[in-house]
Amino acid sequence: MTEVFHESLERRVAVRTLFSTDSSLRRRGLIAVGAASMLALAACSSGVSTEAADDTAAAGSGDDGKITLANCGYEIVLDAPAERLITVNQGATESALAVGGEDQMIGTAYIDDEISPRWAEAYSQIPVLAPQYPDRETVLEQRPDLVGASYASAFDDKELGDRESFDELGIATYLSPFACDDKADRSDPTWESIEGEIADYGLLLGREAEADELIDAQREVLAELAAQNAGEGVSVLWWDGGTDTPFVGAGEGGPQLIMDAVGATNIFADVSGNWADVSWEDVLTADPDLIVLIEFAPGSAEEKREYIEADPALQDLTAVREGAFVTIPFSASTPGPRTVEGAERLADHLADD
Repeated sequence: MTEVFHESLERRVAVRTLFSTDSSLRRRGLIAVGAASMLALAACSSGVSTEAADDTAAAGSGDDGKITLANCGYEIVLDAPAERLITVNQGATESALAVGGEDQMIGTAYIDDEISPRWAEAYSQIPVLAPQYPDRETVLEQRPDLVGASYASAFDDKELGDRESFDELGIATYLSPFACDDKADRSDPTWESIEGEIADYGLLLGREAEADELIDAQREVLAELAAQNAGEGVSVLWWDGGTDTPFVGAGEGGPQLIMDAVGATNIFADVSGNWADVSWEDVLTADPDLIVLIEFAPGSAEEKREYIEADPALQDLTAVREGAFVTIPFSASTPGPRTVEGAERLADHLADD
């Protein structure tokens, strides 16, 4: 059973290094945020320039129509919005879809779970290049002008190849600000940083109005959730997986943002990082009122629930005795356009409980 819940090494490494508490970039036209961008345009069609950049470089469109954006130590310059985007992680895919960029997307890959119903129809029209990372040749055959990723592992030599190698071919790349190789470049895991990445995609795809509309809508939802405060007095275990050693949402990152948004208490809020390995003894001591089960292959949320309900020691937990479980997709528990959806789902469960 332990093997069922054991995550792939790639994902565990990616998740563990997803956030830091250093530096931020500025979101054009709205607020100061930790920003980052994935971007590409073929030199033959757009005259891309990708150069090392100061972290404080501003993002925006110039009088000549060029787009500039600071991203993970690079400054990306485009002659026009990207028209042939390939996204190779679900977060990148949904960020592009969220601002209405489906007609500019020529391929996707590496989906962790189901695409949000809000964008499922648009997503169904885009070719899926591979179940996980496509090989470099497959990507290049599509002649992208932009390749976007949520995790630095996408640009590993064993996967698509480093960003510099794409730059040499006249193809730009965008990496989520939460996953920059240099920790000093990474954005803090905040709602403002999520807004920053949404704004980046709006800028790079020429859909700034759509991005601003989405950001405004997210702010309205968060204000409503704060007013409802449905999680007041409720302690929560955010359990991603792992049986011998539970892997849980810690005091930083998506899970903490979601619990804070609804007023709930994370039993591991005092553990640093966004995710962490803890012990079942610590869980038993904290005795949570509610357990969040993350839906992510290879171990489904239902399998996780069956495990915890069958364990003689864990059966004594208050949440287990009372059947207090809620399932949230992995894609809605990491910073991105779906994070607010995770907060809504948790709030709805608490309100109905």
